[in-house]
Parts: sequence; C-alpha cells; structure tokens
Amino acid sequence: MFMFSCINAVAKVLTQSLPVVEVVWARYFFQMLLLMLLQRHRLPGIAVTGKLKLQIARSLLLLATTVLFFSGLASIPMADATSVMFVAPILVTALSLPVLGERIGPRRWVGVTIGFIGALIIIRPGQGVMQPAILLPLGAACFHALYQLSTRVLSRSDSTMTTLVYSASTGAVIMSIVVPFSWVMPSPIEMILMAVIGVFATLGHFFLIKAFEVASPAIVAPFYYTNLLWATLFGYILFSDLPDAWTVTGALIIAASGLYIFHRERTRGAPNAHHNISKENVT
Repeated sequence: MFMFSCINAVAKVLTQSLPVVEVVWARYFFQMLLLMLLQRHRLPGIAVTGKLKLQIARSLLLLATTVLFFSGLASIPMADATSVMFVAPILVTALSLPVLGERIGPRRWVGVTIGFIGALIIIRPGQGVMQPAILLPLGAACFHALYQLSTRVLSRSDSTMTTLVYSASTGAVIMSIVVPFSWVMPSPIEMILMAVIGVFATLGHFFLIKAFEVASPAIVAPFYYTNLLWATLFGYILFSDLPDAWTVTGALIIAASGLYIFHRERTRGAPNAHHNISKENVT
C-alpha cells in the first residue's frame, strides 16, 4: 500500500507540469519494461490464457481507472481522491449479486448503504463545496469495482502473473498510441520520476503477490485502508494539503463499512470481495 501511494504521489507531482496521458503512459510503459526484463524467460508461458477477451476487457477497465484517478489527482488533494476510491470495495459487494450471482445478506447490504453514506459525506453534493473533479475518482472507483469482479472471474483460470502482464502490456500499447498527440518533452528529473512510477508499480504488485503466498486474504486485505494514512502524509509533505473534517469522517465511515462487509464475508465463508482489491491495486 505504501508503494501504491508512492505512485499516486509521484503522479500528482508530474501532472502539475505534464499531461495526464503522458503520466499514465509512463506508469504502464515502464512497468511493462521491468516485467519484460524480470520475466523474459517465462513470458511465453505466462502470456498463455484461455480467456483473452476477458483479459483485455479487464485491462481496459484498469486503464480507465488509472486515467480517471490520475486526472482527479491533478486537481484535488491526494487524501480526498483516495478516500473516494474507498467506495470501490463497497461497489464490489453491491455488484456481486447481479454480476456474479453471489448471495448478499441483509447485514452486508446495511454495510453497503453505510459506505455510500460515507461517500456522500465526502462529496457533499448540493452543499456548494463539491468540486467537479471529485467525480473523477468516483468514476475511477466504479471502473475499479468492475475490474475487481473481472479479476475474480479470471483468478479461477489464470495466474496472478498472467493477469499482471496483460494489464501492463495492454495499457502500455494503448497509451503508446495515444501519448504522441499530447507529448510534452519531460525534463531529465521528470523522466526519472516517470521511470520511478513503473518501479513502484512493479514492486507494489510483487509485494502483494508475495503477501498472498504467505498470508490469507483475511490478514492482507484490511491493509488496503492504510492508503489514507500514506495519502495524507504525502499530501501534507509534498503539497501542504490536509483533508478537512468531513473528508476524514466520510473516509472512516467507508473504511468501517468495508471492514464490516469483509468480516461478514469471512465469518460466513463467502468468497472474499476484498481479495482482488489487494491482489492488484487501482494504480
């Protein structure tokens, strides 16, 4: 989670002087480059999948999530954007019934409702304080929820490394086609930071994969909510931003709701909706 927060912090720094499209390209291109170097002997085997269309669709959902989230980061504080993204695990639970046919009990529906109340507290529609840019991470949360559901389906047939390679390569190819139309020549320092994003992305996913090799989702998944701590710290150090009381209150409500839903799924022995959040993060 620290690594993924580092990605967001560097992305916010870069979007102050470079187009969002260029920053998104860097995130995927340098991650793909690192994966090709680290897995060059295994790539032919890793790339084999029986669900190519779903892999591509899932990768496009993650790309849309990244574009929207980075766009939001360019205009609003990190903690605010991160807090809104907490809606994603709540949406996963809400969509599990219509998309996957999973049964959702009344207590978990209560958790979903409380989570949305927390989101409304952060966004505060109709109160004259809502920034239109806050809708960008909200849209990212919606795409990320669909991405997580598709990840759950693919986890039944493909390895984590396979889905990771498809995510990086699909994003890199598409953004390499798009980025020339808005390219701004980065300075040497900005180019280094662009490469650093790819390093953080690769390390973050590697750490999560290793975490799931030695620990159960019940132990790993709740750490997702530490994102808010890192986002607040980076936001204050780099941009002198601190979340207001309403944002903190809403984020705590969403986190409590998500953890309650996770607890209900674990105690009932149901498939864990948070498992795939932690297997591959938003950025």
